[in-house]
Amino acid sequence: MAVKLRLTRMGAKKAPFYRIVATDSHKARDGQYIEQIGYYNPTREPVELKIDAEIAKKWLAVGAQPTDTVKSLFVKEGILVRKEK
Repeated sequence: MAVKLRLTRMGAKKAPFYRIVATDSHKARDGQYIEQIGYYNPTREPVELKIDAEIAKKWLAVGAQPTDTVKSLFVKEGILVRKEK
């Protein structure tokens, strides 16, 4: 089973917020997930971002692949270090 760390959309029309979840890569975007890691609300000012670093590091250690957006959120929170090109 390939595990991905990705966003799942929640909230009303034109007022989205997202949960950061660990899920099987074959499942639908808003489908069943294994574990919730945090949440991200880009509509608030300032932007709300809460990630449980211990759970995120646990999933990264067992080989879960974050999507590009989740990877940038992890860098923002200091969970991952950005690679210099």
